[in-house]
Amino acid sequence: MRRIKCTVQYDGTWYAGYQVQPNSKTIQGEIEKVLEKIHGKPIRISASGRTDAGVHAIGQVFHFDTDTKFPVEKWLPIFNSQLPNDIVVNHVEEVAGSFHSRFGSIEKEYQYKVYRGPHKSPFLIHHAYHVPHSLSVQKMEEASRYLLGTHDFTSFCSAKTEVEDKVRTIFTISMEEEENMLTFSLVGNGFLYNMVRIIIGVLIEVGQGKRAPIEVKEILEAKDRRAGGKTAPAQGLYLYRVKYSNDN
Repeated sequence: MRRIKCTVQYDGTWYAGYQVQPNSKTIQGEIEKVLEKIHGKPIRISASGRTDAGVHAIGQVFHFDTDTKFPVEKWLPIFNSQLPNDIVVNHVEEVAGSFHSRFGSIEKEYQYKVYRGPHKSPFLIHHAYHVPHSLSVQKMEEASRYLLGTHDFTSFCSAKTEVEDKVRTIFTISMEEEENMLTFSLVGNGFLYNMVRIIIGVLIEVGQGKRAPIEVKEILEAKDRRAGGKTAPAQGLYLYRVKYSNDN
């Protein structure tokens, strides 16, 4: 049995999320359809994490086990000739049986895109959050510094989060402006359910002057989801990169 690691990009607009769901179109479901066609039996894939409906990925990672004998490089054309056009596998490699896409990751990077043009764009409506108001990047950067390091992020995750341990480490939060697009980048050892979107929602409120930067520290210390702000919408979020200990 061989273990195959894949990196995949997808536009999550028309999917009910990554994870397989009954009677719904999902990213995992589309990939597993291809694998079942090749193997003649169901093959389950395991990804670095789940993304919600409408969330996109540039560097999602998944693995699967196969008893096929053909060279690993054959998988790239197999996937991309049969997957929908909004799902593209862009890297495939054979890895040790001990590799695990979810439990082996040591770092993840998410990006969130905010379009600040005066009018919404029909080309970005599914790929960025439209915030036509003025935003103070300086104040958002000040606020983001309170989130760096290791903390209990209970205030910044969905009340539906099932995991008990809500301690995570954020290494960096940065913001890049290019014309009317503002891109947030968050790098950490892992993120809770809706954590990035809630952080972005609060930072935007700071940028709009609705909150003072110091309030982010107070929200964090409250350890209560009700203390936080609204969750930013799904369409601006991208799983950008997943890092493993054996990566170059």
